Amino acid sequence: MDYTKAFQDGKDTVVTGIKNFDLTQTLDCGQCFRWVGQGWEYTGIAHGRQLRLIMSENNLILKDTSHDEFEYIWKGYFDLGRDYTKIRKLYSTDLSLAAATGFSPGLRVMRQDPWETLITFILSQNSNIPRIKKMIAQLCEHFGKHLPCGGYAFPTPEVLAKLTSEALAPVKTGYRAPYIIDAACQVAHGKIDLCALESLPAGEIQKALTNIHGVGPKVAECVLLYGYGKVERYPVDVWIKRVMDEMYPAGFPEAFASTAGIAQQYLFHYARTKK
Repeated sequence: MDYTKAFQDGKDTVVTGIKNFDLTQTLDCGQCFRWVGQGWEYTGIAHGRQLRLIMSENNLILKDTSHDEFEYIWKGYFDLGRDYTKIRKLYSTDLSLAAATGFSPGLRVMRQDPWETLITFILSQNSNIPRIKKMIAQLCEHFGKHLPCGGYAFPTPEVLAKLTSEALAPVKTGYRAPYIIDAACQVAHGKIDLCALESLPAGEIQKALTNIHGVGPKVAECVLLYGYGKVERYPVDVWIKRVMDEMYPAGFPEAFASTAGIAQQYLFHYARTKK
């Protein structure tokens, strides 16, 4: 566990002694797209609510958040129950991973909602992070529920399943529109049960997801890693393919297999961001 304790302080929850967690490195590394901020303060929307985060020295403050909400939602969302010090120590034995973890020691792989992750990474295909953020924001503003605390929830499968490609035109999803609609229809009509998939082996989850029009191996692996927390799995895009070809032509060493998804995220962020 990468913090000392969490407790209620008025309307907020304070997480003390937090380690291996930097807001920018985690929230702007290409794994999530609904957080805005810089440095020590970010605001984002997840799990149907808006949350403001403040880092103060080694403490994380979750504004207007109960301790129970932290335990049941945000602890898992930020993967705070995992010991990244142990992982980084293991990675220090490899020159490439040592450089990547040294570059972003506060990066964590988040556990997000599988439905939102599925649509997010369908939209991410052949796009860049600013454009992905813009499409998702517009999708939520047009079709998500307005939240009392501000902002918009991610639209439900039932709402998106009723749309046409023309209705999605303001979001500028382009060729991805029918993919989004097919995913929504399959989930809304019970052909794919995203909750039930969680208990299945990763290979079976991937097979089910790739039955959705427009979902190939990369998007499915993104859902496995970021939506289901299968940290042994990882997506391969142009950045990771380059890293793997140059540094790991035979694949990750066996010692890293159980956390290959976390290793991938460090390497992806390093390859994409380093000067």
